[in-house]
Amino acid sequence: MTAVAQRLKHSYQKNWYAYAMIAPVVVVLGVLVVYPLVYGLYLTLTDADSLNSARTIGVNHIDATYKFIGLDNYQDILFGDTAYDRFWSHFLWTIVWTALCVALHYSIGLGLALLLNQKLRGRTFYRLMLIVPWAVPTFVTVFGWRIMLSDSGVINTALDSLGLPSPAWLEDTFWQRFAAIMVNTWCGVPFMMVSLLGGLQSIDASLYEAAEMDGASAWQRFRYVTLPGLRSVSSTVVLLGIIWTFNQFAVIFLLFGRTSAPDAQILVTWAYFLGFGQQPREFAESATYGMLLLAILIVFTSFYRRWLNRNDQQLTI
Repeated sequence: MTAVAQRLKHSYQKNWYAYAMIAPVVVVLGVLVVYPLVYGLYLTLTDADSLNSARTIGVNHIDATYKFIGLDNYQDILFGDTAYDRFWSHFLWTIVWTALCVALHYSIGLGLALLLNQKLRGRTFYRLMLIVPWAVPTFVTVFGWRIMLSDSGVINTALDSLGLPSPAWLEDTFWQRFAAIMVNTWCGVPFMMVSLLGGLQSIDASLYEAAEMDGASAWQRFRYVTLPGLRSVSSTVVLLGIIWTFNQFAVIFLLFGRTSAPDAQILVTWAYFLGFGQQPREFAESATYGMLLLAILIVFTSFYRRWLNRNDQQLTI
């Protein structure tokens, strides 16, 4: 123990300036991340709600009366009688939502990046226009879409003028989900486009020249030069896209509100509804959803990184 203390003392004396610089960051992360995480984990082990939590009404303070119940919340959410309606249905929709949105983000973003990487007249203008959906605040974008998707909005008006059926974008479950994916795709494509465009510009042009001299077609150049050249960028932006989309709160919440579209709610918005959108507010249950979300993302990220590392090792053989 003395040797450990001496090493710590020596490290502090040698690197005290670095410790001083990172101390504010550690404090902020502790207050904003670690404490809420630990407290949320504690809540998942209780039956806390808005009726038995500590609260102040006027000048009267009411002490908390919730009790420790262990893993009962996890058992009830995952395997209870209403587990499918309360968790698994939202989980399956969240997986579908994430997969479709990220696939659309990547495919459309890659297509636009390939176009903007060409020598086009007015290319700078096109880049600026395509970045606008990303630059505009999300709430402005979503509210704009909500107005356009309303029954008397510009989209249904245009469909009526063409003699086409007008979907109930904000009322019918299928069209609610379709609209959510459409709006999220609009918001997320610019990030993918910019990231992949940067990756395209980092690929050595001599590789394309060599492939063209060898008689490679446009598809072969794309498959054997472009995609391998974008591998590192693609793996990063896809992982970020999955995490962001899986936890995408703003689009669903702003598009449908707090209580409407129950079947279009993904896990994160459903957890918010349980904790803040109903009476009584189920704090423990909402926190349990948060812990389950965190666990799902940690497991997925671990497998994703291992899969990428295994593929990288196979490519180097």
